[in-house]
Amino acid sequence: MGVWGHERWSLDLQWRREWFHGEMHQFQSHLSMELGSKKASQSNSSRSSSDRWAFHVFLSFRGEDTRKTFADHLYVALQQKGIKTFRDDEEIAKGEVISFQLPKAIEESLSYVVILSPNYASSTWCLNELQQILESRKKLGREVFPIFYGVDPSHVRHQKGSFEKAMTNHEERFGKDNEKIKGWRAALKEIATISGWVDTQYP
Repeated sequence: MGVWGHERWSLDLQWRREWFHGEMHQFQSHLSMELGSKKASQSNSSRSSSDRWAFHVFLSFRGEDTRKTFADHLYVALQQKGIKTFRDDEEIAKGEVISFQLPKAIEESLSYVVILSPNYASSTWCLNELQQILESRKKLGREVFPIFYGVDPSHVRHQKGSFEKAMTNHEERFGKDNEKIKGWRAALKEIATISGWVDTQYP
């Protein structure tokens, strides 16, 4: 890479960082307002099992895409704002059964941030999480905040690009008409219709 190319890369990286901090400030403010409104609304009503939260936010993400970058930065930023956030590597004690702890954490979270990255749909864990998150949205009125990280929302909704490849691989494994596959496709379509943040600057 020549000197000019290096300078352009450095400027582009600086611009991305500035963009990230600006977007995260806006997101945190919006999330704080939503959480405050939800708490105030439910504090005036009788408490039920759906009111017992352990976390303000459940963070759903594909580790290989974002664990050491975007998801980590977001997690730290939310924690610093006093927003108690669940992420699997932080909150699941060593030796605990993940298949039990993740659904429990979803149920005990007040809201959900779903980071839809290029390899999100390749994980059956992520797809199962997404289904339960959307069920909680329907049944319990929980808030869902999607972040489209390096992906086009239309690709998520219609399963194009990397999402098409992932779902094709799942079909080969489970069968095209498998109910699990139908559920995952429906969940991806639904999450893509929810208003969220689009970050195409981070491949």
